[in-house]
Amino acid sequence: MSLVRVKRKGQVTLPVEIRRKMKIDEGSMLEVKQDADAILLKVAPRIEAGKVVGEKVYKEIIAELDDARRRWR
Repeated sequence: MSLVRVKRKGQVTLPVEIRRKMKIDEGSMLEVKQDADAILLKVAPRIEAGKVVGEKVYKEIIAELDDARRRWR
């Protein structure tokens, strides 16, 4: 087990050994889950190219992303 310090904006640095073993590079995405007394970080699968969508679905996706950004700030 390693100890890490939480910085001003809630940031933590993952130990290099863990980052190497889990292949976590700059820009990697992690899923965050909260349990009663624990926080679980899981490497999110890399996004791959998907199917082509029409303009309507594209606009729905953009609207969902904009809404998520507003809630995040």
